[in-house]
Amino acid sequence: MTQRSRDTVQHAWKAFASHDADRISEVFTEDAEWLAPPGNATATALDCPSHMVGRAAIARFLAEDFPRLFVSDVNVTFHGFHADGERVIVEETMTATLANGNHYANDYCLVFELRDGLIHRVREYMDTARGHRAVFGGAQ
Repeated sequence: MTQRSRDTVQHAWKAFASHDADRISEVFTEDAEWLAPPGNATATALDCPSHMVGRAAIARFLAEDFPRLFVSDVNVTFHGFHADGERVIVEETMTATLANGNHYANDYCLVFELRDGLIHRVREYMDTARGHRAVFGGAQ
């Protein structure tokens, strides 16, 4: 189970990078949720919810909204995939060039909860102050 869970999440990252909504949708349960910190810079800049519900909403965000802010040079460096049963924890650093031309670099920890071989819930943690400085400049 643990290796299969790890493989499922690693496969999902490839789908996310494709920006293909249909391909992304296939890795989530119909009632999937993605929870990020309220008021995070991405949600604020894109006027999107920080708590997305449903595979269609999540796929739309990753395929259409995300690329409007993170416009080029998007790179994810993985520091670890830690799996236990149907829970996978991913440690990563994401860098990109933002729509405003600023360089973005932030560390993330994501907790994926699987159900029936699909992603059912994602809890996303990041340095929200660092994200706000990159997206909006100055202190937040």
